[in-house]
Amino acid sequence: MRTLPAATALAVLFSSVALVATPAYADTTRPIAVSDADDTVVDGVHQRLYFSDRYQNKIVVTDYTGTVVTTLTGLPQVRDLELSPDSGTLYAAVHGADKIVAFDTATLTQTAEYPTGDRTIPSRLALAGGKLWFGYGDQWDSGLGAVDLTAETPTVTLDLAAGHDWASPPMLYADPDNAGTLLALDGGISSAPIVVYDISSGTPVVRVSAEKGGFYNDAALTPDGQSVVVAGPGKRALTEYRLSDLEQVRTYPVPDEPETVSVAADGTVAATVLDVDDLGDTYVFSGGPDRPASIRNLSHNWMPWFGHSMSWSADGGKLFVLSGSNDSTRFHAVDEPRKYLGTLKVDAPATAARAKSLTVKGSLASALALPAGTPLNVTRTDIESPGGKSLGTKALGTGGTFSFTDVPPAGGKVKYTVSYAGDASHIAATASDTVDVSRATPTLTLNNNGKVYAHGTDVDFAAHLGTTYKNRTVEIWADPYGADKPKRLVKKGTVNANGNLWVTLDMSRDTTLTAVFAGDARYAPRSVKSTAYAKVRVSTALSKHYKTGKIGSTTYHYFHKNTDVISTTTMSYHTGRKQRLELQVYYDGRWVSGATEYFALGTNGKSVVNLGHSGRSGIRARVRSSYINGTSGDTVNSTTHGAWKYIYFSN
Repeated sequence: MRTLPAATALAVLFSSVALVATPAYADTTRPIAVSDADDTVVDGVHQRLYFSDRYQNKIVVTDYTGTVVTTLTGLPQVRDLELSPDSGTLYAAVHGADKIVAFDTATLTQTAEYPTGDRTIPSRLALAGGKLWFGYGDQWDSGLGAVDLTAETPTVTLDLAAGHDWASPPMLYADPDNAGTLLALDGGISSAPIVVYDISSGTPVVRVSAEKGGFYNDAALTPDGQSVVVAGPGKRALTEYRLSDLEQVRTYPVPDEPETVSVAADGTVAATVLDVDDLGDTYVFSGGPDRPASIRNLSHNWMPWFGHSMSWSADGGKLFVLSGSNDSTRFHAVDEPRKYLGTLKVDAPATAARAKSLTVKGSLASALALPAGTPLNVTRTDIESPGGKSLGTKALGTGGTFSFTDVPPAGGKVKYTVSYAGDASHIAATASDTVDVSRATPTLTLNNNGKVYAHGTDVDFAAHLGTTYKNRTVEIWADPYGADKPKRLVKKGTVNANGNLWVTLDMSRDTTLTAVFAGDARYAPRSVKSTAYAKVRVSTALSKHYKTGKIGSTTYHYFHKNTDVISTTTMSYHTGRKQRLELQVYYDGRWVSGATEYFALGTNGKSVVNLGHSGRSGIRARVRSSYINGTSGDTVNSTTHGAWKYIYFSN
């Protein structure tokens, strides 16, 4: 016997009658529990990624496939992350707690924290010259500070902006191999400059500063630490500036506003863009200035990220991207980001005559165009060559198009498959199209499709075959729902003079029947399906009542107010099957759903549940048992609702 958890006793239920039902609720792509990634850090030593989620006050740690390893919690409004050069320590700016914390990346436990001062709200981090630099504050009350990690007792120093008045906490970047340089960007105002600090003395000194448009979305240093690539608003390009004089080096054109940027160890630049037209959201620039970007469209509902949500793997072989927002965030690991996708299209005629010449056309387009003469492999698959027959190699023509002719020897569905093997710069591609090569189509029908029957009903099924050339044989196959019942041949024979073949089946579960005609020289093969459905047997009995009686025209089971109601359900048994028990209360002139719960059936097909008691008189309730296709543990029968059983509590 089980007790209904949602209403341990009916008294609990009636004390809150207005219950509301709660609904039961892909390179690599998968959902990830990050609502807003303010920063992303890649740990090549441990093959991990760290995502700071400021809205959920946590750092989500995953492997390279996006599988969550652990979650570091209790970090109010955590913002920037910074990884030590040896990948041994992860630093996090805890904006909402006025501190920076350090974690051991081997154990993923906190090892230190550095309070930055009351209301400093640190948000940006960079490691350089033995110090952990941080941007802090809000709007014009922002500044630059540092934690001296080389001191026996690390010390925190504020107001190190060297006379620059920051309009927002500076976005900080540093290269471990260029220890005397700290790069700072002001993302809070349109007239804000990029500032390069000389920190070789331990105290920042402005080396060079230049206004480049402000409101920067993201930035990344080049591998040599000598340039920065900036993703800024209002532009359709990323811009690279030389740190020595902040002169523009080059641009990386994109069709929409760039949102994030990351630079791989070999200098390959990757960016995400707003992509309002859903044409491509991720751009990879792996060649010289005249070489186009490799483009991926990872998300069709791209949402802008106001943080760093894209990073290269440490070896530069993979690109990690987050797309979406809130509860629809998805993690993407792009395996060959530098290679160009090709769009291969094959266009064969929809119909053709057997043994007559037909022409197949197509195209192979890529952002990095393929030269004329590029080989394409062609295969024809038909009834005579079900495994495919090679038609040799065809050459790509000028403008990325191709065409070839063929004479199909067999009728029916003939598929032409064109494949491009790929090369060092392009990903392989395959496409196909099918021609319906003419043969006469016979008439074939199967009755009873969509009908629902009571459990155990004997049902006659008839397959009807129209005019054919020689073959008059039909097969009827039955495929009952459920993995325990395989598809089987239930009848094979020659149709009668009226073209019919009959079979009788006992409908104990949903069943798909298939009538199959193998075809002949003049008529094409054909098969048709008919799915018939079977309900379950279900009944509910109540016990421990002291009488039954009518209220209006409805029969009620009368219970004393302190007597538990015992409900026994009997249902057609299936392995793992559960019955859904639904309880409702009569309140304010209508029946109100109070509790719904699933209970397992015993092997005898029974389920006994203690519904509890009301604790007070005058209460009316009703209960019924149902089999719900899918949620009752299997999908072998059609949804069946049992009859309501009515309950009245008296003194």
